[in-house]
Amino acid sequence: MAANFGELVLVVGDHHLPSRAVSIPEPFQKMLVPNKMQHVFVDEYNRLKELVGATAASNVHCVAGEYDLQPDSTINTNAVLSGAMPSFPDTKVIQLGSFRVGIIGGHQVAPYGDLRALSMFRKKLGVDVMVCGRRRKNGVVEYDGGYYIFPGSITGAFSAHTTEVNPSFILLAVQGSKVVCYVYELVNGEVDVSKTEFSKQQ
Repeated sequence: MAANFGELVLVVGDHHLPSRAVSIPEPFQKMLVPNKMQHVFVDEYNRLKELVGATAASNVHCVAGEYDLQPDSTINTNAVLSGAMPSFPDTKVIQLGSFRVGIIGGHQVAPYGDLRALSMFRKKLGVDVMVCGRRRKNGVVEYDGGYYIFPGSITGAFSAHTTEVNPSFILLAVQGSKVVCYVYELVNGEVDVSKTEFSKQQ
């Protein structure tokens, strides 16, 4: 699969396990096939073991969520599966194909999910793409010369702003200067998939 789609990246946000949800929805669990993704992006450490175990991705990139306690880099898969508690950063930047991608939990930006504030943060990090948690509405947005990826909540966990949240996650297929974003959303028990593509001008 990866050979056809390039580098595959699972983007997961705001799972809030176990405080606001008991598990990842079963339809999503069936889709998280081990050894298919090269990377996992996640904005909370808590219960990360379940996500890593489900996908068996070799590169897990985690940043501190609002409720995580420790703040430093790529998490070793074996350490996570063994139950060891690594440290992790407030932000992270990695290179995927031609793109510099920044990852943040989202609590650093006010108001939450505000595109103008996120644009300033993206420019500060010097990235082309910003992956941001904390915003329950999933999707991919182009704004002010950059791209913003909001995975939503994989469990459908409520927030202080809304209790109506559909579970969702995003899969990125990165091939050089092109990214295809697949947004998976659970609506009334059925998985809905939408696709967005964008490219970087050389």
